[in-house]
Amino acid sequence: MKGSPHASAPVLAAYRYCEAVTGHQARNFAYGIRLLPTEKRHAMSALYAFSRRVDDIGDGPLDPEAKRARLADTRALLDRMRGGGIEEDDTDPVAVALAHAAHRFPIPLDALDELIDGVLMDVAGQTYETWDDLKVYCRCVAGAIGRLSLGVFGTTPGTGHSEDELERAPYYADTLGLALQLTNILRDVREDAATGRTYLPADDLAKFGCADAFRGSTAPPDADFTGLVHFEVRRARALFAEGFRLLPLLDRRSGACVSAMAGIYSRLLDRIAKDPAAVLRGRVSLPGHEKAYVAMRGLAGLDARAVERRGTGRPV
Repeated sequence: MKGSPHASAPVLAAYRYCEAVTGHQARNFAYGIRLLPTEKRHAMSALYAFSRRVDDIGDGPLDPEAKRARLADTRALLDRMRGGGIEEDDTDPVAVALAHAAHRFPIPLDALDELIDGVLMDVAGQTYETWDDLKVYCRCVAGAIGRLSLGVFGTTPGTGHSEDELERAPYYADTLGLALQLTNILRDVREDAATGRTYLPADDLAKFGCADAFRGSTAPPDADFTGLVHFEVRRARALFAEGFRLLPLLDRRSGACVSAMAGIYSRLLDRIAKDPAAVLRGRVSLPGHEKAYVAMRGLAGLDARAVERRGTGRPV
């Protein structure tokens, strides 16, 4: 898409479409990005809408070959976008919005190829023997989103952080994505098992006697399900602790957005840790007032300052 980064009427309409998709299908994500200024909020909505399209192909009812064909078409659209082949009057509003956002911000669009690679793993029914194996998947489907988002947020030079620390921002964003994805995996363990998917590493499942799938509202007989959940919670908390080091490197409103989204998932993780069996009974979520509290903490910069004081670690 050539021309000015300022949004024309067709581009604004495309962004409105992406915001509607985001608000309808990703309430936690939408809760965070509403804290951003307009241009960044638009760009994040475009990223979400494109990513959601990829996810929906993987989760949809098509047979594997049809899914692979649809994902190949989506990758071809991404190639066209990188080559500047999307015009403002294109009939695909998500492509129009994302092309404009990539013109406005240094978004690493190649990371969307990684997302497609991760969804192809789902289509293949891939399972994971070790945490190192699962990390590859998590980096594709979530770490990549963290790095894409950082392209919109940017970092803030001149805030007392060294160049080396600023250069680590993509690593922190990637790590925060891993933390969110592992939290998602724990929260959705029963739902995923019902569709024949197992994400937790096979060696972890075996260690705690949980090799059988979690299709019911109780753990398999003789399984140490609580021990398994607490083990994965500790891993996720370590990832959050490292990933939250991104917060002080962002401007106030970008930091508030990240703090809200990641803070909601961090608190979900706390709820899961307190009652591991809850994930087998239904979907664990936060009430609206708690989400509002997390957002206000982020907007006030409390979480970023807490990370600065501690040097590392998650906000309180």
